[in-house]
Formats: sequence, structure tokens, C-alpha cells
Amino acid sequence: MTAQALLENTDFALAYADVQDFYARHFHLLDGGRAEEWAQTFTADGYFHPEVLDVPVQGHAALAEGVRRTHAELVAEGVQRRHWHGMVAVTPRDADTYDVRCYALIFATPRGGTSQLRMSCVCEDVLVREDGALKIRERKVTRDDLTSC
Repeated sequence: MTAQALLENTDFALAYADVQDFYARHFHLLDGGRAEEWAQTFTADGYFHPEVLDVPVQGHAALAEGVRRTHAELVAEGVQRRHWHGMVAVTPRDADTYDVRCYALIFATPRGGTSQLRMSCVCEDVLVREDGALKIRERKVTRDDLTSC
């Protein structure tokens, strides 16, 4: 392997590790109900578009409100939700933009109960680097139970 190829692989490995760390922090915020901080992991015009909605949720205020509402409902029900992202495939568009496709599993654990897989999804994001930090510009989520094979 040439020195240039090794450098390119090292750059990609560092970028991949950065993406993985981003998702870990992003989903810790979500599962912890830290709505405003979670919303800030999106660009100002960033959006979240689950297939069950006709239009995407866009902008920090709308994103944070959705998390606040859902988190309050889960707390009232005594349920802890956890997101797990895996099989993360990263394709660089350029040095500051990545297309990311991964599987997302969402677990729900009722207080004193057994954890259950609530849904299995495919998550497709466009991540961009703003002021040195990764942020989501676009997120599309498709649920396995709603998608035909």
C-alpha cells in the first residue's frame, strides 16, 4: 500500500470514528430527553422525515418540541426508550459532507419490565461539518414493518 493510500485510509478511519461518536452522543441526548441539545445536532434548516409523516419536521424548535412531547409521554408511562444504530455505512461526498445509511433498533423498557424491540428501521442521513462539528442536514427514516420487501 502506498503512503498516499494509507493516508487516505487513515483520514477515512478518523472520519468514520467521528461519525460513530456523533451518533453515540446524539442518541444519548435523545434517549435522555435532552430535547434542545438534541435539536442542536441538526443544522438550522435540518429536518427529520419519518415515513409516517407527510411532511418532515424541520428546524430546531420543531425538532425539540417533538422530543419534549414524546419524552414526557414515555416518562408518564414509565417507559425508557433506547436507540441503537448499527451497520453504519459512510460514504463521503466531500471532506465535510457524508451520506450515512444504517439500521436503527428502538427498544422500550417499562419500569420493572422486560425490554422489547419496538421497531426496526433504516436511517439515511446527510451529515455536514459546521464549525468543526458534525450535524444532520437531512434524516429519512423508513420502518421495516411499513416497507414492502
